[in-house]
Amino acid sequence: MDSIVQPAVTEQPSSSRNRLLLAVYTAAIFVSALLLFSVQPLFTKMVLPRLGGSPAVWSVAMVFFQSLLLAGYAYAHLLMQAKSRIVPVAVHLVLLIAAFATLPLGIASAYGEPPASGYAFWLLGLFAVSIGLPFFALAANNPLLQAWFVRTGHPDGHDPYFLYASSNIGSFLALLSYPFLLEPMFTLHLQNRFWTAGYGLLILLIAACGALLLRSPRLAEVEARDEEVNAPAPGLITRLRWIFLAAVPSGLLIAVTAHISTDVAAAPLLWVLPLSLYLLTWVVVFQSRPLLPHKWMLMLQPVAIAGVVVLLAFGGEQNLLLTLGGHQLCFFVIAMACHGELARTRPPARYLTGFYVALSFGGMVGGLFAGLVAPFTFSWIAEYPILIALAALCRPSANERLAGIVKWYWLALAALAVALVAPSYTTGDLSTWLEDHRVWVAGAVGVLAALLALILNAGRWKIFATVALALALIRVYPADEGRVTTVRSFFGVHKIVVTPGGYFHVLMHGTTIHGAERFRNDDGTPVIGRPEPITYYHKDGGIGQAVSAIRERKGAPLKVAAIGVGSGTLACAAEPGENWTFFEIDQSMVDAARDPRNFRYISSCMPDMKPVIGDARLTFAKEPDGAYDLVIVDAYSSDAIPIHLATEEAMKIYKDKLAPHGAVVMHVSNRHLDLETVVVGIADANDLTSWVFNEDSGRDSDYIFSTDVVISAREEADIGRLASSKQWVQTEADDRVRVWTDDYSNILGALYRRLRDGE
Repeated sequence: MDSIVQPAVTEQPSSSRNRLLLAVYTAAIFVSALLLFSVQPLFTKMVLPRLGGSPAVWSVAMVFFQSLLLAGYAYAHLLMQAKSRIVPVAVHLVLLIAAFATLPLGIASAYGEPPASGYAFWLLGLFAVSIGLPFFALAANNPLLQAWFVRTGHPDGHDPYFLYASSNIGSFLALLSYPFLLEPMFTLHLQNRFWTAGYGLLILLIAACGALLLRSPRLAEVEARDEEVNAPAPGLITRLRWIFLAAVPSGLLIAVTAHISTDVAAAPLLWVLPLSLYLLTWVVVFQSRPLLPHKWMLMLQPVAIAGVVVLLAFGGEQNLLLTLGGHQLCFFVIAMACHGELARTRPPARYLTGFYVALSFGGMVGGLFAGLVAPFTFSWIAEYPILIALAALCRPSANERLAGIVKWYWLALAALAVALVAPSYTTGDLSTWLEDHRVWVAGAVGVLAALLALILNAGRWKIFATVALALALIRVYPADEGRVTTVRSFFGVHKIVVTPGGYFHVLMHGTTIHGAERFRNDDGTPVIGRPEPITYYHKDGGIGQAVSAIRERKGAPLKVAAIGVGSGTLACAAEPGENWTFFEIDQSMVDAARDPRNFRYISSCMPDMKPVIGDARLTFAKEPDGAYDLVIVDAYSSDAIPIHLATEEAMKIYKDKLAPHGAVVMHVSNRHLDLETVVVGIADANDLTSWVFNEDSGRDSDYIFSTDVVISAREEADIGRLASSKQWVQTEADDRVRVWTDDYSNILGALYRRLRDGE
């Protein structure tokens, strides 16, 4: 026996070689992760203008990336079944070189304008053709390099999962650096060049890893495998559990991202925050000594679930810190608990690639549910509460305390559910009280679930059922007063709210009102005749004044282009004989606005309206130059801005379509971002002068809102009496603020300016 063991000892790599192995493999995995997760915001930002800047683009992108991650992991698993060590190295290097030949990144020429429907599947095809091969090659690197590292015979090869933590550190840094460093400092073109250069560097590092593997002693490899020969293969139940534990936080990642990005901006800044936290959980749980012990996370997980219940019941979107911080903190704790369970139950290194295949498959399942299935299945954002409830099932099995009491819990929970839900089907003091105290009621049930876990160590199904009841109460007693109808499309969920008594019909997207119409007078009688524009479009507001002033200046019927339909309010701003053309990307929004049961603006004022459907950057560019007296840009997704409609190139399109004395009006009201500076800057870059209107209406109770509006024109005389109005302030471009272009935008700067000014 000694004669067999001795050669293995003498051929063990030296300590210096061990250090070299560790350094090269760590560097390769780190750089691969940097590239893998920096390309996601980079390429998605390149694609955004094709689909109106919708936050759904990021959700579909995540589905694509998770699916290719699974494909890459499966490829690595199959490749490592080869008995020869040369085959995996040679095949993977050929793949990397072939992928490098497709760089730099660019949108495939076949994908010009999106179709009239099926945006998600069109987008998946665009990603596959444009970036599929480079991303697939990157996706395989992490499990493949770890498997190679095991076979080098390195002393740490018996437990290579620490390299997974190194990978996620690189991913984490890549994502955080994008909104805070890369996006504010570099154009998309330069980012693309840097990424291509990094890909070339990675090929050299992986070639070095392959060379080190091929030069490693085979006896060391055999010895490493012999140590694991008696380790049992993971069973089916274990693998299914891995898939579930990976699916829940993956789906939550998309749901949380959609929740917070809807009300600010469709921009990498808000996408990468939850994704960075998601990756940080992988970094922490796969450390040999995690900074946050798993038992702590299991204790905090039910508290975090209860926190989400309270946040969803309360709303809180008016408070940016609460929206961004609260939901993401709870998400981090929940993901830590799920991923901690995965780390706790990970298999020996022999089954490493199969483990990663299960993780990536679960990630893809969660992404498919939240990113593709849910938008086509539910008329509201149901996936977020569903996944929060499922998170309770990610807890390990427990030995319940006070089992004699807990066994009666199902009966008690059923009685509680009947007592709280039944009043919603009735009218009376109890129903009214529950509606008025929905936050406390739903929150109390959510806290009950947390106490059940912490004090009684109850089973996960009891916690799940209690959380589900709390979330159901939020749906049963909604925050919106009155009757609510929801309309969901690729571009989000719109709510049509009929206020108590039927006095107003209100259009909402996310937490932002996009239009409203009075249906009853104060005395309860129906409103008869032509509807009066209200909300942001009332006659004394910025948009109303601009339309009136340009009409007065011209002294003849106007020809107007309006980007964004909303509730159709602007249809009633037109006068007989005028030609108004509306541009809208969301057909479901047009259908909702046309229905007189929802709003009467279009049916009363412009029944023959034929809006141009599609992204306005693409459709409006086809309009004849010099055709319009006024261009009104009012396209929002909740309170989020389509950035590609607020760039220097976009303003050039608007300017080109203006008649000789025309003007561009941009609605820039926003709770979180300073857009006035942005619009003034892009107008100045096109030799246009701008005036800003931001007077408070003081009449919000009547659905007449204050507005921030910028009007830009070639000459002062083009805007008529507005030039001499005290309500309109001529504003110069701020030289300290870099002009937004299709190649550059800075959401972080706009957010900072709004916070700095105390708006």
